[in-house]
Amino acid sequence: MASPLADSSFLFMGSHQRTIKGNKFSPLKSSGIYCFKLKNLPSTGIKTQRCFIPLRRKTTVQAVAVPVVSSPPDSSPSPLESAEYRKQLCESYGFKQIGEPLPDNVTLKDIVNTLPSKVFEIDDVKAWKSVLISVTSYALGMFVISKAPWFLLPLAWAWTGTAITGFFVIGHDCAHKSFSKNKLVEDIVGTLVFLPLIYPYEPWRFKHDQHHAKTNMLEKDTAWHPVWQEEINSSPILRKALIYGYGPLRPWMSIAHWLMWHFDTKKFRPNEVNRVKISLACVFAFVAMGWPLIIYKTGIMGWIKFWLMPWFGYHFWMSTFTMVHHTAPHIPFKSSNEWNAAQAQLNGTVHCDYPHWIETLCHDINVHIPHHISPRIPSYNLRAAHESLHENWGKYLNEATWNWRLMKTIMTVCHVYDKEQNYIAFDEVAPEDSHPIKVLKRVMPDYA
Repeated sequence: MASPLADSSFLFMGSHQRTIKGNKFSPLKSSGIYCFKLKNLPSTGIKTQRCFIPLRRKTTVQAVAVPVVSSPPDSSPSPLESAEYRKQLCESYGFKQIGEPLPDNVTLKDIVNTLPSKVFEIDDVKAWKSVLISVTSYALGMFVISKAPWFLLPLAWAWTGTAITGFFVIGHDCAHKSFSKNKLVEDIVGTLVFLPLIYPYEPWRFKHDQHHAKTNMLEKDTAWHPVWQEEINSSPILRKALIYGYGPLRPWMSIAHWLMWHFDTKKFRPNEVNRVKISLACVFAFVAMGWPLIIYKTGIMGWIKFWLMPWFGYHFWMSTFTMVHHTAPHIPFKSSNEWNAAQAQLNGTVHCDYPHWIETLCHDINVHIPHHISPRIPSYNLRAAHESLHENWGKYLNEATWNWRLMKTIMTVCHVYDKEQNYIAFDEVAPEDSHPIKVLKRVMPDYA
């Protein structure tokens, strides 16, 4: 993959931006979340009323959000202060709850101080139990793959890919120093569980720490990032790559992120490079020994069957969890001078429920708001921490149960950064090249 293409289309860390002027939406004023107001729409079944969206039993998600700025003295209250209006946005986006704007004077420390001390406690028994769950579920998946007829292989791959995602979550706890009180144990376990994923542990840890420090900050967040208008305009090839990457291929975009962020030592500080090189050496040694052994024993089709397809399953969850956690039309990306840590971590993170077996195999990584309030909370304590946040900050939380409308909103709306509207869809910015997005709008289910 060419470096300019990858850096532009998958990382979007450019230092320039240009606001896109929309003619259908205008901003409403508030302090911590995004909303929108219809204006100048043609009279074709949508009534132009202030802050009202008529709902149907089945609708195509075409919402575009706009940023909220501080209210001037003569402005009316934000409609987001209305529970009924937030309920309408929930219906449109596929959420259970969209939180109220968090007041500007609330700090992240204020929120952390409300959490009970027990949620920060490391329990070695629970930690190693999670390892046992992941190892046994992965071994079961491998056994089923070896025995299943061809028509059941997709189910076996789905199970095994989900199980190996649990390996990632264990390494994730190690990186946050929430797996063991022994830091050497954490480094060893984190390195080992990342090896089957071909993920270098230390490079990932360094970049993931930046994601937590700069969550939803323009140019600084190392996870998902909106597309810049300049990337869309730069070349037809890049534009099409972006449209496919942030459209139909988005559930596997973490593969591009993996390639670009974790193997180039130039992306790390001098004091990080030695640890990065050790992790890279471990990964390359695993590939050099493991892949030939698999191919020797099972052939190239066995390598595809036993490693590649479960690996694609893992990246599906890696991409899906990451984009659902921080991407929605009402969740802003802000520049460093406007960014607020408490709002980004509490208002800008989404709790999403999945089927119980997925949450079990993935060690509750979906219980994500408390993890962003404090990364030191072990995965097995995230639910207790979330209950505490519900008691003290419940009205500010964004919550959803995984559904098709939620995914459709992310994949067909949340594309190009705009300071006034937050996101603008590709088919508004580049309609002639946005056939993949139009297809997604037609074929993706719209029920919540």
